[in-house]
Amino acid sequence: MNDQPQPQQPSEGWAPREPGPATAAAPETPGKKPKRPKRTGWRRLIPTWRMVLGTVLTGLLLLIGAFALGYYLVKIPAANSAAMKQSNVYLYSDGSQLARDGEVNRENVTLALISKDAQHAVLAAEDRDFYSESAVDPKAMIRAGWNTATGKGKQSGSTITQQYVKNYYLAQEQTVTRKAKEFFIAIKLDREKSKDDILEGYLNTSYFGRNAYGIQAAAQAYYGVDAIDLTVGQGAYLASLLNAPSEFDVVAHPENKPAALARWNYVLDGMVKKKWITASERSGIKFPEPKQTVIAAGMSGQRGYIVKAVNDYLTDNKILDENELNAGGYRITTTLQKPKQDAFVKAVDDQVMEKLDKKDRKVDNYVRAGGASIDPKTGRVLAMYGGIDYTKQYYNNATRRDYQVGSTFKPFVFTAAVQNDSTTQDGRTITPNTVYDGTNKRPVQGWEGGTYAPENEDQVSYGQISVRTATDKSVNSVYAQMAVDVDPEKVEKTAVGLGIPSDTPDLTASPSIALGPATASVLDMAEAYATLANHGKRGTYTMIDKITKDGADVVDLPGRKTWQAVSREAADTTTSVLQSVVDGGTGTAAQAAGRPAAGKTGTAEEDQAAWFAGYTPNLATVVAIMGQDPDTGAHKSLYGALGQPRINGGGYPAQIWAQYTKAALKGTSAQEFDLRLQDGAEEQQLPPANPDEDQPGTDAGQDNGGTTTGGEETPATEGQTNGGTTTDGGTTGDGGTTTDGGTTDGGTTTGGATTGGGTGFPTGGTDGAGGTTGDGGTTTDGGTTDGSTTDGTGGDDGATGTNFGGFP
Repeated sequence: MNDQPQPQQPSEGWAPREPGPATAAAPETPGKKPKRPKRTGWRRLIPTWRMVLGTVLTGLLLLIGAFALGYYLVKIPAANSAAMKQSNVYLYSDGSQLARDGEVNRENVTLALISKDAQHAVLAAEDRDFYSESAVDPKAMIRAGWNTATGKGKQSGSTITQQYVKNYYLAQEQTVTRKAKEFFIAIKLDREKSKDDILEGYLNTSYFGRNAYGIQAAAQAYYGVDAIDLTVGQGAYLASLLNAPSEFDVVAHPENKPAALARWNYVLDGMVKKKWITASERSGIKFPEPKQTVIAAGMSGQRGYIVKAVNDYLTDNKILDENELNAGGYRITTTLQKPKQDAFVKAVDDQVMEKLDKKDRKVDNYVRAGGASIDPKTGRVLAMYGGIDYTKQYYNNATRRDYQVGSTFKPFVFTAAVQNDSTTQDGRTITPNTVYDGTNKRPVQGWEGGTYAPENEDQVSYGQISVRTATDKSVNSVYAQMAVDVDPEKVEKTAVGLGIPSDTPDLTASPSIALGPATASVLDMAEAYATLANHGKRGTYTMIDKITKDGADVVDLPGRKTWQAVSREAADTTTSVLQSVVDGGTGTAAQAAGRPAAGKTGTAEEDQAAWFAGYTPNLATVVAIMGQDPDTGAHKSLYGALGQPRINGGGYPAQIWAQYTKAALKGTSAQEFDLRLQDGAEEQQLPPANPDEDQPGTDAGQDNGGTTTGGEETPATEGQTNGGTTTDGGTTGDGGTTTDGGTTDGGTTTGGATTGGGTGFPTGGTDGAGGTTGDGGTTTDGGTTDGSTTDGTGGDDGATGTNFGGFP
């Protein structure tokens, strides 16, 4: 037996370890796993799988946390102001575009108002899987980033949802912060809005070039159509523009047409691939050349005047306020008719503007024109002339209230007389045939406010004269007295009832009211005359047919109110008198319209404005020529303008009226006035024939029995016989005697002039205008005037040169 100790066997898992330099190796504890030896050398640089897994898990947790935090912190903001800003679009009554306002050319429309072809074209260009994909496309973002980094072109990699977020909620800067916000907002938006809503928003906020924001503005800018009418080819071109709006405009940059065509073909090919069009349809589509000129969005020409008038109408009637209009987005269909609007501009140009010589006649630089035309039955404003150009002359001559209306106010005095059954100072009913004293500077009677003795035109004394003839010749002394006979307050009330605003400057209840010192606008006067044309029934005028917001929401408009402002007899009898003005008075130039017409001329103090206000049964129009210094804005006299000594209402204003009216009513049958006159309108109202009474006009050569001398007029019936029938022998029915064939109605004439059927002055110069008086009366040799000769353009206006100094 071997007593030598045996060597001990190592335990399982034991491994020898080299002893340190000073110590012997210590045995490992049995049953424990030995420690992994440290890696040395290059192996220390390689991460272990545990490190990789930990890093990935940590990164995922951080990414999820960041996503959750970003999703929580980033809210969907309010739309940015630029995305909300739109232009308002103004349309003619037929739907054709009149003007756009605002700096941003945008008009939002609903998706239903964008053609399906255009929608599909945009999807083919920008995001073909829009309806099936999520709000963001990480792969596309990575691809776009790689392409941008490697020089393959700057690309966004954004979905339509992300692009919409950028356009509508954010700004356009290229920053990491903006991109991060865009990412989170897009995800949230995709959960809150439908795909249709997002596509609609995108199409309304995208920029297409030519200052067109949104596809509706782009459709108009490039093709002059609405978005609903875009064809496949047109839609594909607009979709192509989204990639490079300015560069791909083949009109502005023809050198880039090959690139634009390549993009256009790309869009169409995408539409075929998505089966939105067939291959055969694709082959038949030709490139649609865009318009050579962009539809003007400015306010030049008449556009600015009309837009300002429409906006004033909307705010004055509390339909929209200024803030709402400034926000934009309204599509406003006006009552204006483009053919009539064009006809008005042409009439002013033909009759006045083209005849100006601003170089050799300084006064021609002062000439301004304004006009307005209304349908009497509906109150719709059909045309408006505001001035030569809104960008050159800011004031709208159709709506300004700073020029005297002159004798165009006189018909309101007579209407008030009939309306109120007024009588003269001696008790006679005021009718068209009531005789007044037309002596120049005759002091009015019955007025307690002080002495008032207005001048007649050219200081002419007319003596005994009927209301009808006094209207024909615009005799101031007659109408000042009539205003007192009626009561100036009643005259003012009647004028306001007809349509003159109650706050019109210088509308005062005094005898001078008859001579027109009030400064109503052309549009105001057109409304008042439209009431007369409509048999005294007034309806508030309107300039608006329809208003929509963002192409859908209809804005409520107030209902039109109508009422009987004056009796039909008062309005119609006035019309009868005003027919005489056109037939043989100062307004004969209006006969060129070729229509039964009634009207009145008027001229402001010192010829600073000349007016013609007239109407046919279905169209009321007022025209004014005004004098204004273009630099200072001061009112200026028009003496010598257009090479004429004076400018009166029977000249250029009546000529414009006639040309416009003829063109505006072309193609319609002429319509006669259907008049219902006041009782006794056809009866002559003579002053009492008592020589002992102090009758008006006895100091001007009258004998109070109807005989005239010295060139004054015998009272006439203005076309009414009253039993006085004239034969070749000069016999009268009322016992009047005749001389040289002249007929009187109860009196004697000298000089052989015919009365009772015309203006009938026995002596004086011949009126070159001549013609026929109202109610069937005929003048001889064109009619005669009382010692004054007219120029053949319709006679001088009795209001012209009136001295308005010292109003009572």
